[in-house]
Parts: sequence; C-alpha cells; structure tokens
Amino acid sequence: MNTVKIGLLQHACGREPAANLAKALELAEKAVKNGARIICTQELFRSRYFCQAEDSRNFALAESVPGPTCLAFQDFARKHGVVVVAAVFEKRAKGIYHNTAAVIDADGSLLGTYRKMHIPDDPLFYEKYYFTPGDTGFRAWKTRYGTIGVLICWDQWFPEAARLTALQGAEILFYPTAIGWHPREKATLGGEQHDAWETIQRAHAVANGCYVAVCNRVGLERPAGGDGIEFWGQSFVAGTSGQILAKAGQKKDEVLVVTVDLEKVGDTRIHWPFLRDRRIDAYKGLTKRFID
Repeated sequence: MNTVKIGLLQHACGREPAANLAKALELAEKAVKNGARIICTQELFRSRYFCQAEDSRNFALAESVPGPTCLAFQDFARKHGVVVVAAVFEKRAKGIYHNTAAVIDADGSLLGTYRKMHIPDDPLFYEKYYFTPGDTGFRAWKTRYGTIGVLICWDQWFPEAARLTALQGAEILFYPTAIGWHPREKATLGGEQHDAWETIQRAHAVANGCYVAVCNRVGLERPAGGDGIEFWGQSFVAGTSGQILAKAGQKKDEVLVVTVDLEKVGDTRIHWPFLRDRRIDAYKGLTKRFID
C-alpha cells in the first residue's frame, strides 16, 4: 500500500490578513498532529472574500509569490516535513494580479504555482475585475508524498481542466475553494446548487480514476454590505470511484484529515479504463468555442 494522509483546512475568515494566516497555520499544526502529510488551504484564505464588490482598495491585499504567505508555509513545510498547497492573491506586476496556489514540497522548496484559469463574473463573484486569467496551464507536481494537481474554485466545473491535469500524472486533484449561497436563494435553490457542485467534482474523480480533495470556507461574509454570501463549507475528499470518503460540516472551522491509498489510482484505471479508451483522434472540436 502507498497511503498518505491529506489535510484540508476549512475555516471562517475575518478582516485581518495576519490573523487569518495565523489561524491557517494553527489549523495546519492540528492537521500535522493528526498525521497529514499533504495540506491544502482554502481559496483566498488570508482575507474575507472581497470579490463581492469591485473596489480598487482590495488590491492592497495582494502579495508577491514568494511573499509573506508563501514564506510562512515554506517554513512550516520544512519544519514538519509536509507538502502544502497555499492559496494566494498574487501581485505579479503593476496591474497584473492572479488568483494563485503555491505548491510547496516537504523540504520547504517552492515547486511552482498554479494560476486560476477560469475566472467567473457572477453576482457577488466579480473576479474578472481582480484577476488576470492564468497562464501557467494545467500542471501536476511530483512531491515527496505523491503526484498532485491543483485547480481553483471555478475551475472545478470544467472537466477539461481535471482531465488535462490528470493526464500529467496527478493522483490527487486539490481544489482550494470559496463558494456559498446567496442567502435569499438558499431556501429555493441551495440544495440543488450544492448537489451540482459536489456531483461535478465527484465525476472528475470517476472520469480520471483519481482522488479529489476540495477545501471550502465557512461563515457569512458581508465585506460589501448587503446580504453577503453564506459559505457552505462541506469540504470533502472523493475516492477514485467518486465515493465520498469524508466530508466536513457546514458551519464550523474544521480540519479534515483523510487517508488515501495511491495504489488505487492504478487499480481503478485498470478496471475502469477511460484513459485507455479515449478517442483522442476525434476530439478536435473541444478547442472550439462552439460547433455550428
């Protein structure tokens, strides 16, 4: 068996970036004590979800990579011998900002970054104002404890992103996330919205024969006033056949530590040979916006 424990850090976020970073590091310590060897933060965890409004003052929250967040988790990774996926609001250059995840190996080295490729623009999710679409492409990294891929939030709805990451050898797909309900819609649409979100990601595990680990935040946030967003938590890990291995709750800070057996990736792909049977000669249309 080639088992490893992965840890997801689900928590509410406050106004102060330094306090949010301190909380994430505290939860990461708990994950390590419970045996986690690969740890993932939630999306944009150093702040409240500021994309609820277009406000130029929020660009002051951005930092370089490496910067304070990355350096803190590099020290943490080196101290504890763990791999870390750390989400960052990245200032790449003047006028160029990204929604980014830094991938840090167990010796503290920065293996690289993934920049969010799909950028939403929906009510209270005005990310196109802040983030330049990623230019890293879809990537996988060989870490001390396995080969992992990282995608971010809105990326989780796109099967192409999961497939291209899995095709590079990813055994676990990590999704740092910030998603929740519009409070006025929760009673009528909340159940089906959450079910769709969970189902599409479980389907990525099935289609690619890999693990999927999703880390979401909790709490009601109103940084722009109004009703705000009620983040639904429920971080989860899906197995190689799409089964839910473990799931966090809706409302509380939680460290979800789950054991995964990486040997099952190969076993699943033998018995469900989707990668073998792909008709790569017939998929040209996927590079088109629409086929008339």
